[in-house]
Amino acid sequence: MSRIATLSRETAETAIRLELDLDGGGRAEVDTGIGFLDHMIESLAKHSGFDVALVAKGDLHVDDHHTSEDTALTLGAALDQALGDRTGIRRFGSAYVPLDEALARSVVDLSGRPYSWCDLGLSGERLGTWSTQNVGHFFGSLATAGRLTLHLDVLRGENDHHRCEAAFKAMALALREAVGDRGIAGVPSTKGVL
Repeated sequence: MSRIATLSRETAETAIRLELDLDGGGRAEVDTGIGFLDHMIESLAKHSGFDVALVAKGDLHVDDHHTSEDTALTLGAALDQALGDRTGIRRFGSAYVPLDEALARSVVDLSGRPYSWCDLGLSGERLGTWSTQNVGHFFGSLATAGRLTLHLDVLRGENDHHRCEAAFKAMALALREAVGDRGIAGVPSTKGVL
């Protein structure tokens, strides 16, 4: 069974096209107009093993909020669609990732219940042209649309670039584990559905 999703999202503020393959090779073609966000999604693809083809056109003349949020919502919705009824997945995943002085921890549950708790400790205003206040919002929007629980925190680190990139890589590895085949038929829930 292929775990692929192709989605488009169009609003008055953004137009997004996304193709996601959960069983890819970590390839990414990303153009959101926000260089640092592109870099983070490419990192997410590489370390999760997902193939991601994403083009987003947004009202960046206003600011980066709408493009960040709608990109995350589309990515989360594609993840949800690609997982289908979530039969056979491990469901849970966790990872620690160091990046020089930074250390990030991510724990995910593909429970069908959206929740996000993020403590990234970013101190600057921007990472390139991406507003740091939109980084945590990106993770929350992805968790909501992906119907997953995400706990993500950066335990230490002085450099915002390192803190943010470690967080994305930790989430990628946790997702890679959670979407994996647990080798047991059925949905991993006592309820019988996720």
